[in-house]
Amino acid sequence: MTLEPFGARLRRAMDERGPLCVGIDPHASLLAEWGLNDDVAGLERFSRTVVEALAGRIAVLKPQAAFFERFGSRGVAVLEKSVEEARAAGALVVMDAKRGDIGSTMAAYAEAFLHKDAPLFSDALTVSPYLGYGSLSPAVAMARESGAGLFVLALTSNPEGREVQHAVRVEDHAGRNVGATMLAHLAAENAGEEPLGSFGAVVGATLGDLSAYDLDVNGPLLAPGIGAQGATPADLPRVFRGAVRNVVPNVSRGVLRHGPDVVALRDVAERFAQEIRAAVTAV
Repeated sequence: MTLEPFGARLRRAMDERGPLCVGIDPHASLLAEWGLNDDVAGLERFSRTVVEALAGRIAVLKPQAAFFERFGSRGVAVLEKSVEEARAAGALVVMDAKRGDIGSTMAAYAEAFLHKDAPLFSDALTVSPYLGYGSLSPAVAMARESGAGLFVLALTSNPEGREVQHAVRVEDHAGRNVGATMLAHLAAENAGEEPLGSFGAVVGATLGDLSAYDLDVNGPLLAPGIGAQGATPADLPRVFRGAVRNVVPNVSRGVLRHGPDVVALRDVAERFAQEIRAAVTAV
């Protein structure tokens, strides 16, 4: 059975639980901080603790696929279980895999993460459009079919991203750069959708003044950078302006470093959620 569209489910989850996404990023240094070994057992303990602490309370969990894949098939099995348990507890799962390719290969990535019967089925998937936005068509089609969503890399916070995302195409007579072009594609995907489209952009919360961009794509804006990367909830209205209500701020280390204590993880996530809600509603 096809799910209700991701955008509608996300809007409801953010309204009910607060607009917060927490990453599940079990990299070696964080496992060590938790007193865990950098092995499959440590990976499983870490992931299960985060899911237990947060999946029943926050809107979105975002596992970073690479940190599971590095352990091979046993790590992917842990990822499958984490996705299943997180969704069963009521959290939406955004798979942070940043897949991007063409034709049948992109279709296979879409089947892996967006087909409703796939073991790794997630509510949304991060994707890279830098083989051309049209290369994402198989993922767009699969997402629409299954009721899932996409988050397209548009204006990322890493400094290296500027050489691609800020480049201006010769063919674009409006003078838009590549990042703006991606936002325009997403606005077209989401046209007429209510209460929120299912096709969002990744836009860094650390980027400062984005007044040159039209961020109102009628879809969600996944915003990494809160916490350890230096952005704060109070920065969100300044960065995202009129689109701030559709922002899904992502916090990873700022929450995860408080583990493995379940109560501490819950407390800090709740504090971030409250601060974000206050900043957003104050606009």
